Amino acid sequence: MQILVDADACPKPVKEILYRAVRRVGVSLIMVTNKPLRLPDSDRITNVVVADGPDVADSKIIELVQKGDLVVTADVPLAARAVEKGAFALDPRGAFHTPETIHLRLSMRNLMDHLRNSGLPTSGPAIFNHQDRQAFANQLDKFLAANFLGNG
Repeated sequence: MQILVDADACPKPVKEILYRAVRRVGVSLIMVTNKPLRLPDSDRITNVVVADGPDVADSKIIELVQKGDLVVTADVPLAARAVEKGAFALDPRGAFHTPETIHLRLSMRNLMDHLRNSGLPTSGPAIFNHQDRQAFANQLDKFLAANFLGNG
């Protein structure tokens, strides 16, 4: 099992939680970005740098992801593609995308995108806060305990 991260838009506190998880349980972490990242010194953390452009990082993540892997992303279409491949998807705010929930979330995302493109004012996501950070950490811990530590 490995964790793949859509890292360009990933909040710094989430990255730090992921780095600690690598040290704690030894899971492999792949940070996919358009620009090189400064990473902690670890042979388990890799930065895959892709060309700049729409969905280039998403396509690379889908190319690399395997059944049972975890994808960390706020990008709902990317999460849907990962779930379709049998992976798990976790939003940086701590919400899991599952086969049961992803279609509704994708429909809501598409509706909001349509409203924005029609000129209707919509609000963006709320500011990432301590509760979001804690929710992510809790969900990641549960996931690792159930899927990595139990198999390791």
